[in-house]
Amino acid sequence: MHQLRLFFIALQFFTRIPIPRWVGFDTSWLHHASRYFPAVGWVVGAWTASVYALASALWPQAVAAVLSTVAGIWMTGAFHEDGLADVCDGFGGGSTPERVLEIMKDSRVGAYGAIGISLMLLAKCTVLAGLPPVWAVAALLMAHPLSRLMAVSLIWKLAYARLEGKAKPLAQHMSNSEFLLACVTVLLPVAALLYFKAFLLPHFLAGLALLLLAGCWLARLFVRRIAGYTGDCLGAVQQLSELAFYLGFAAAIGKFI
Repeated sequence: MHQLRLFFIALQFFTRIPIPRWVGFDTSWLHHASRYFPAVGWVVGAWTASVYALASALWPQAVAAVLSTVAGIWMTGAFHEDGLADVCDGFGGGSTPERVLEIMKDSRVGAYGAIGISLMLLAKCTVLAGLPPVWAVAALLMAHPLSRLMAVSLIWKLAYARLEGKAKPLAQHMSNSEFLLACVTVLLPVAALLYFKAFLLPHFLAGLALLLLAGCWLARLFVRRIAGYTGDCLGAVQQLSELAFYLGFAAAIGKFI
């Protein structure tokens, strides 16, 4: 029951979905709920994939891609997109760790942030619109939990770079057992999906390779520039690794479809 409560806490924190009243709330639960951050990705992925599938049956795929992206932003309240914009502003405009953190803390969006988020959304919609509908639905379903698992790996391995901030109660530390549980909630369902849809395996592996590459590159960048991560960094990793998965997935289409 406590594990279910932690999942609902994570769901409430990262989405607009209302949770049952019996769940309650305690600030200490936020820290431990991070183990279910990737599992929330299955909910978001299922939602965006369903919107894409329905929209593609009624309108051109470009419209379906835009609508599914809008649906995901609405469900998460642009939580991760906001983090990406702040990282673009901070790392684009800051020359010292202190200045980078100061800029990221500013609620205003600057030129780097506006350009970064615009290009990110454009790239997502373009790639998804270019995939066959069945493949696009599968990519959406897997990319959301996998990209959130990539973000969680920063909590597991890196130090928190700011003494205060919204993400600290949720993401200050993660034990090996908690990260293992996070991996199981993502990789086990992915393995089941690939077992029944084996034709997706080459596309999944290509997407996973680029996702890992993007996530590791960002992690090294964060360590070099600010000696750790912040909540905004987690959002940036989720967004960029999600896009990387789509790009790898799409690149394999030409070879294996």
